[in-house]
Amino acid sequence: MPDSANTPLASTGAAGTIAGPQLAEFEAARATVARVVRITPVETSRHIAEVLGAPVFLKCENLQRTGSYKLRGAFNRLSSLSDEERARGVVAASAGNHAQGVALAARELGIRATIFMPVGVALPKLEATRDYGADVVLRGNVIGETLEAAAAFAAESGAVLIPPFDHPDVVAGQGTLGLEILEQVPDVDTVIVPIGGGGLASGVASAIRQQSLATGRSVRIVGVQAANAAPYPVSLAAGEPVSIPVVPTIADGIAVYRPGNLNFEIIRDTVDEIVTVSEDDVARAIIVLMERAKLVVEPAGAVSVAAILSGAVTADGPTVAILSGGNIDPLLMQRVISHGLAASDRYLTISIMLPDRPGQLARTAELVAAANANVVEVLHTRHGAGREISDVELQLSIETRGPAHKDFVVETLRAAGYDPRIV
Repeated sequence: MPDSANTPLASTGAAGTIAGPQLAEFEAARATVARVVRITPVETSRHIAEVLGAPVFLKCENLQRTGSYKLRGAFNRLSSLSDEERARGVVAASAGNHAQGVALAARELGIRATIFMPVGVALPKLEATRDYGADVVLRGNVIGETLEAAAAFAAESGAVLIPPFDHPDVVAGQGTLGLEILEQVPDVDTVIVPIGGGGLASGVASAIRQQSLATGRSVRIVGVQAANAAPYPVSLAAGEPVSIPVVPTIADGIAVYRPGNLNFEIIRDTVDEIVTVSEDDVARAIIVLMERAKLVVEPAGAVSVAAILSGAVTADGPTVAILSGGNIDPLLMQRVISHGLAASDRYLTISIMLPDRPGQLARTAELVAAANANVVEVLHTRHGAGREISDVELQLSIETRGPAHKDFVVETLRAAGYDPRIV
């Protein structure tokens, strides 16, 4: 699938024909989750607005308790459990945000929670889940194995399995975010929402669609998936949920191989369009959000902004981009920043073959300095296959100021008789 593939969807009819929670249930869920969730702020970004050509508002669920919107759906689902179900405890499987949402919701409601997480889960997510009071079990090398282990635990222990997205109570909880958006940006024209399994998108789209229809107005909903994990376009084309192979993606929070059944029904009828974004698009968006909006956002939470910056989404009126989470491992952030800088032509690695004689390294460094670029790393080696015995390879990692400056640095080296190759 192309990195910015667009999938237009059919619009729904009357609000009552939408599957899943109805407007009164979204409103009831909002009263329920108000016990624990924050009404997260809406920030503006002049830079992102200039790219889109319309006002842009950032709905900052990265500043929500637990660092993501997941607390909304988890708390609403756990609040609906009977006394008998609460006594049995709950179990969930997650590599991050769902785990923390269930753990905190269970603590607030006095319910014992067991969370299964993959063996290689990021340490900050593991520690946060434990700090919220959950019993954490590390099982499986991939999330599929972890899910199977959680389901087996539920069957053996009687604990209630809390799904991450495919349940009406979860959808209703996530949809409370849509009601907030309508109040905070009453003239909103377009809402851009990340999509994984579809819990957030189905809840937000359904709540907004039903509320806006009730008041006689229209709001456009655009969903965004990572190109490496995009089951919705394929499923919508097939007319039913379809499983796809998931290629690794930095947006692991929305890396789902199959849509939820209920979520698919709702999204099919309430989302106007679905687009996809590349890994480079996401990395660039994270850097723009840090530099221009002063916001730390995880890759899955940044796809809405990535869709704007890449041109995958266009809009004319006030647009809300949902930043769905901010739980990014510092080690991943370090890699993403490096990747994003390279994708933005602000970090360049070049390889140059040089004659093996004194002064060549100094000369190339002088040329780079003359081009007002900064060398941050150097590799100078005589070893390697395919190299003449009288040559050495010089690799320079260079900080640049964007595409034009990158090209200028390369052309400066070429004008001096070198043949730089971008690595």
